[in-house]
Amino acid sequence: MRPENQTVVTEFILIGFSNFPHLQMVLFVVFSLMYIVTLAGNIIIMTIIRVDKSLHIPMYFFLAILSFSETCYTLVIVPSMLTNLLIEHKTISFMGCAIQMCFFLGFGGTNCILLAVMGYDCYVAICKPLHYHILMKQTFCTKMVAFSAITSFLFALIETSFIFKLPFCRANQIHHFFCDMAPVIKLACTRNYIVEIIIFIFCMLAIFLSFILILFSYMLIFNTILKIPSAEGKQKAFSTCASHLIVVVVHFGCASIVYLRPKSTYSLEKDTLISVTYTVVTLLLNPIVYSLRNKDV
Repeated sequence: MRPENQTVVTEFILIGFSNFPHLQMVLFVVFSLMYIVTLAGNIIIMTIIRVDKSLHIPMYFFLAILSFSETCYTLVIVPSMLTNLLIEHKTISFMGCAIQMCFFLGFGGTNCILLAVMGYDCYVAICKPLHYHILMKQTFCTKMVAFSAITSFLFALIETSFIFKLPFCRANQIHHFFCDMAPVIKLACTRNYIVEIIIFIFCMLAIFLSFILILFSYMLIFNTILKIPSAEGKQKAFSTCASHLIVVVVHFGCASIVYLRPKSTYSLEKDTLISVTYTVVTLLLNPIVYSLRNKDV
């Protein structure tokens, strides 16, 4: 039966940065500039890789796909965040919130798996250079990209479905600037431990398992690099994967803090700041890191 105090929620209010009313315009200008630079950087990288035939190799193929995925990732979050910084009524419909969460999780998971695939690419390039063109054929690369996207969006659809089937009867104020999982679940009438466990397992598969695969790849990579006799050879081998390593540390560091920590340490205010890091700052750093630290690009 429906509890007496339960009402049908048709929209949510995104509190976001409402605690900083005097900084709304400043934040809008700063985030807008960062967003423009991020979009421009990713578009330039994708265009260069598309036009320059010398970059038509697996490493840059994955980089172009990652840039595209990150561009879509920012389109899901940042435009609405910028709009809410300018308007007084920061609302989002129930369905709009579900769609935003689904695409956010889908592209976020795709990025995680793509970084794991790129780690494997670095491993093959350094540890098995003579077999690189055999192991990293275009058909294999395309299948890995398809696997990353399909798996991530399947997980995202399942997670979103579980969350938005929960009964919502409390205040509809989301203490965040977009529809992330934890702030939305916090509004549910009852705590469903089964749903929380299922969501945690999916997060573990997408984030932790991807990170473990990357970690294992780099253990083998560093073991191979240490066996190279010349210092120049070691530096050249390490420079091949340095950009990827920097992005991995920042990306998985932020994601792990938010999604893989105990619920008792959860803080809406702190997580809002962390979310800005992995939705705006990190995505700004990626094209810069991959371009400045890559001689080919």
